[in-house]
Amino acid sequence: MTDVKELLLSRIRDVPDYPEPGVMFKDITPLLADPAAFTALTDALAEICVANGATKVVGLEARGFILGAPVAVRAGLGFIPVRKAGKLPGATLSQSYDLEYGSAEIEVHAEDLSAEDRVMVIDDVLATGGTAEASVQLIRRAGAQVAGIAVLMELAFLPGRERLVPALDGAPLEALLTV
Repeated sequence: MTDVKELLLSRIRDVPDYPEPGVMFKDITPLLADPAAFTALTDALAEICVANGATKVVGLEARGFILGAPVAVRAGLGFIPVRKAGKLPGATLSQSYDLEYGSAEIEVHAEDLSAEDRVMVIDDVLATGGTAEASVQLIRRAGAQVAGIAVLMELAFLPGRERLVPALDGAPLEALLTV
């Protein structure tokens, strides 16, 4: 796993002062452009899904779609997009959550999850944990179980993990990289 971590980390570009001065943005587009790195990432996340007995993968808009869909295919699981409010047609369940300044809302198709499902949430970065926590609440409201959360990268200097651990109620939170 050390070789995989080194490969992944080597393909993440630091972009200073983006999106605002003082922020060091972690750009994963070079990783996605490298077939070996993207495959290694997909395989590592798929292994986490299988090891935790997931039956479905939820990808959080938008980069969670890029990662979650190939992970679901690799693991032989269904993929469920969790979208920003108003983007899904038909009957949805929604969950609002607080942002630093204001609030946001995410949605999922109600019929895509059932009580038999164990759902792994996939995203690129764990920062403050607000969207991930809302997705956990949404999955449970749909009647499914949460198998855990798996991310490419956790920003350790932000409070995402401390926010999510209680919400996960014993389900794992796995980050391939911690920066």
